[in-house]
Amino acid sequence: MILEKCDAIKPSKPSRDEPHRNLPRAVSRRTFLNGLASTSAAAMLFNPINALAKFSAERHLAFYNTHTSEKLDLVYYSEGGYLPDALTEINHLFRDHRTEDMHPIDPGLIDILYGLSSLTQDRGMFQIISGYRSPATNAMLRRRSKQVAKKSFHMLGQAADIRLPGVDTKRLRNMAI
Repeated sequence: MILEKCDAIKPSKPSRDEPHRNLPRAVSRRTFLNGLASTSAAAMLFNPINALAKFSAERHLAFYNTHTSEKLDLVYYSEGGYLPDALTEINHLFRDHRTEDMHPIDPGLIDILYGLSSLTQDRGMFQIISGYRSPATNAMLRRRSKQVAKKSFHMLGQAADIRLPGVDTKRLRNMAI
């Protein structure tokens, strides 16, 4: 799919001063982001982290919310399925602490955390710095920082800012990528 988008780019008309006449036109930001999103989705499907989670009969995680000081230690998946009560508890812990709004957290995100825990062989508590963000909170944070995306995956329950004590944050990020 990405190749189809790249093949569809038409060469721009060269200017008189342009030495490289046959170079394709620059890819638009939207095309680049769409390609990046497609690549990310494909990588998530074939990621070894997801593979680790998919082959576990029982999945256990522990969390600590750095803003509310709440802790959660639970099995969220057992006997071939996600446990609804456990997912509800995760949704509560990952809620927007500013507005108290809750949103379903994507089980795929939780599986990625489980995979990271397995890869690092660390059964410690994930520190949740930011889970779900309401649109109001995201807009407020966006006014403060250009680093906050207008359509952040946090607002969909598909992103979390985390730390895992004892594991270097850069290493954790690289493993997740």
